Amino acid sequence: MKNILIALILLFPAALLSQEQPLEEGVIRYLVTHNWSKKMAAIDYLSKQQRERIAYMWGSRSEWKVFTTLYFSPTATRYEDSEERAEPDDEGYSWRKDVYQIKRDFENNTVHDIIQMIGKTYIIEDTLSKPEWKILNELKEVAGHVCMSASLADTLKKQEIIAWFALDIPLSGGPERFCGLPGLILEVDVNNGAMLISADRITLQKLDKELDLPKKQKGKKVTEAEYQEIVRKYVEEKTKAEEPWFWGLRY
Repeated sequence: MKNILIALILLFPAALLSQEQPLEEGVIRYLVTHNWSKKMAAIDYLSKQQRERIAYMWGSRSEWKVFTTLYFSPTATRYEDSEERAEPDDEGYSWRKDVYQIKRDFENNTVHDIIQMIGKTYIIEDTLSKPEWKILNELKEVAGHVCMSASLADTLKKQEIIAWFALDIPLSGGPERFCGLPGLILEVDVNNGAMLISADRITLQKLDKELDLPKKQKGKKVTEAEYQEIVRKYVEEKTKAEEPWFWGLRY
């Protein structure tokens, strides 16, 4: 990894050294693009007739977009859906902000998430466990920052995930529940475009209470292992019923 970073400084000196001071606190807006067709194509347990019937029910629209927000500091991140709309309200689709608060405390190595799924709200409190990323050697620019790629496989949801982390922002956070890389994650591609999360605006500012979770929290408290077991049972249930699991779970 050290040799790679030295080579990058030689290749991209302007991009890597453009910041006089390291980026420490701020807000990132992500544009999240959901591709309905690609999500359905990734479900290998549905028949052709089922796919066609579901596609007919949902109409011809294959993509929809939303904004999300990440507040970050050297010691913590908090991620949530944004009140800001990414698309006009002229498609006839209803929308509401989900109960989804993702908190990573890197100083104390803890997780505190509030997630609504399958009709219930869960509060996940546990020690932070970082995903087993595989660092790749590809580079590209995201939101004005040179990023390196890393891959991750979700065997339960059958997802191939590619993340792009900023080389000049040495913070371990990222959007959704992704974290654990040597730079802040600015883009995530799930299943080759089925869901694309990409930073489109980074604002440096001193944070006050933006990293705090709501004081009033209602939901069932579970550990990370218990949460993963709930997800596993639901995915298996929907697989047996030959129904898309992401109707009840966040993709």
